Amino acid sequence: MMLPGVTMHSTKTAPAISLKTFLTALLCCILTCMKAQQPVTIHPGTNEYIFTYSQIHWLEDTSGNLTFQEVRRLDTAAAFQPNTGYYPKNVHQSSAYWFKVRVTLTDSIAANQRIIEFFDQTIDDLTVYLPQANGEYISSHSGAGVHFSYRLYRHKNFEFQIPDLSKGTYTYYVRVKSLNEINFIMVYRSMVRFINYALVEYITYGLFYGMILVFCFYNLLMLLATGLSHYLYYVLYIVSVGLFEMSTDGIAFQFIWPGYPGLNVYMYGISLYCMSIFALIFARTLLRVKRQSPVLYRVLNGIILLRTIYFLICLLLKKEWFIYKFLDFIPLFASFIAGLIIWYKGFKPARFFVLGYALLFAGAIVKLVNVLGLVSGNLAVAAHYGLVLGFVLEMVFLSFSIGDQVRLLRKEKKQAQDDAFFHIQRNLKLQANINQQLEEQVAARTEQLALQAQEIYEQAQEIARMNKLLEKDNEVLKTNIEKITDARITATELTFEEFSHKYPDQEKCYQFLADLKWNNGFSCKKCNYTNFSKGRRPYSRRCNKCAYEESPLNDTIFENNRIPINKAFYIVYLVFITKGNISSYQIAEKTGMRQGTCWAYAVRIKNLLDATKKNKKTSWTDLIRKT
Repeated sequence: MMLPGVTMHSTKTAPAISLKTFLTALLCCILTCMKAQQPVTIHPGTNEYIFTYSQIHWLEDTSGNLTFQEVRRLDTAAAFQPNTGYYPKNVHQSSAYWFKVRVTLTDSIAANQRIIEFFDQTIDDLTVYLPQANGEYISSHSGAGVHFSYRLYRHKNFEFQIPDLSKGTYTYYVRVKSLNEINFIMVYRSMVRFINYALVEYITYGLFYGMILVFCFYNLLMLLATGLSHYLYYVLYIVSVGLFEMSTDGIAFQFIWPGYPGLNVYMYGISLYCMSIFALIFARTLLRVKRQSPVLYRVLNGIILLRTIYFLICLLLKKEWFIYKFLDFIPLFASFIAGLIIWYKGFKPARFFVLGYALLFAGAIVKLVNVLGLVSGNLAVAAHYGLVLGFVLEMVFLSFSIGDQVRLLRKEKKQAQDDAFFHIQRNLKLQANINQQLEEQVAARTEQLALQAQEIYEQAQEIARMNKLLEKDNEVLKTNIEKITDARITATELTFEEFSHKYPDQEKCYQFLADLKWNNGFSCKKCNYTNFSKGRRPYSRRCNKCAYEESPLNDTIFENNRIPINKAFYIVYLVFITKGNISSYQIAEKTGMRQGTCWAYAVRIKNLLDATKKNKKTSWTDLIRKT
């Protein structure tokens, strides 16, 4: 039965060849075998074998268009090169790479009992050509760029079943094309070994991610309880660490976005950026860098800015630059150096911070040693999880650092409370002493004020008596002043300013006219009713019977007046006091009005004066009422 995505490739029988051609080919084969790829011997009891070093040969396809048949012809022509490192890599990500391994089976194997597994989960495109007993090949395709449901097993790694094979030597070909730099880790496994290994690995990852969730939940509770911002940054940091690990080990693709393989290109880069940024922000906040070292604070901010710019370039323009993961060593190392500096300055919580990052770097070094192939066996398996263990230890010690800082904050708070309590007690004592002194001073002052109050009361009585006498004198004086002013108004010519002291504004003039007009009581012109109330205009009177309203200007010389009433008063006064011998120019100069207006108004007054001379008017106010 054929699997989905599997293609059959058959080998063709070569035509008959001449003796000369045969001898030439035989000589080439002898020379080639001297440097030929040595097969790996697989016994029936071999449960696992990892291919390394020269056991893997590789061929770079710069065009990316070589077919399987063309690759086999190039293999025949010895175009494949032996691997010199522990694991081969795709040095040029724009090229496709072909790898081959040779395996010698000492006994036949049944179908579906053995698999070929690839560890690097960031391979975008992976095609394996599996040999069969009849010489044909089955091609099977997978990779991080393919929908997760297309995989043979629902597992984070890439697995391919080996068909039933008789004993003999077989060559496996693998084509790899990936945007990321990958380690070509090819492993032969029995199904029993694969199941046991997968269960243990998933339990290990479950513990790791479970610890991340526990740390997140605990620190979120602490954030709600204390309101300290570094708890939030710590949670964001470890979430970024978890997302990075899930993106690189394939767990995220398996469980979070199995239907979106395109996210695999971006998510590990995004998680790396978040991990670097939140590591710096967390270090900056936890270590109080701004207060402890302003220069270091500016350096960390500069690294955050540069890392953000690089991330945006990768995200929007150059996604292939995401492969330069070593750049994120700079922010993490900067956080480590910041911890050392702040610790040196005497900030004790920094010691756990520094220890946590030191363990993280140790785990990274162990992981690097494993990738370089410097360890083997069970030690290599343990070293494979070195970085994960480093992250776990870092999270633990960073939590210790946060707890140490909280303890320090509580100590500082308690010290501040003790100092505040001491100062409060001291202030209360001082306040009691001051209050006692104030009470004594207030009592003495009160007694003094009582004596002064008695004296003031007696003085007030004397002043009140004197004020009554002064009021009587003032009334007499006021009456005399008014009489003198009236007499002076009658006897001499006053200036407008002097005249205005008596009649300063419209209200005084209207009051004077009302008193003059209704000196003998009010009588309505229409109905002769004598009861009235106030009118709408100043000092006007309204009849309570017929509602006729009469202004104080009615039946006076000022009726229909167009100039200020106090100036009209003054013009009447001037014409009267000069017996009409004053020019309009003089009136204009004294009142500040236009000469024409003064002339027209003066003519009316002079005519009225001439008409009333025979009646021997003795005061200018006698001209006001129309006769």
